[in-house]
Amino acid sequence: MIDQTHELPLVRQAELLQLGRSSLYYEPRPVPAAELAIMRRIDALHLDHPFAGSRMLRDLLRGEGVVIGREMVRTMMRRMRIEAL
Repeated sequence: MIDQTHELPLVRQAELLQLGRSSLYYEPRPVPAAELAIMRRIDALHLDHPFAGSRMLRDLLRGEGVVIGREMVRTMMRRMRIEAL
């Protein structure tokens, strides 16, 4: 879509595609391995307890020795697109 080597300036290319210029320069950061491990565990717990929300998942993780807050669990659940029933 966006070609940085094209003669048309990036600003104009973004304008034609109706994109914000800031999205042209955004580079997503990789998810750390520790967070991926926690997300895998949240997924497994969610399969066992589909009714568990962020508070209950936080408590289950803390019972396993993972130090994590409810907001972080909520953020990871949102990123994984899972929610309690």
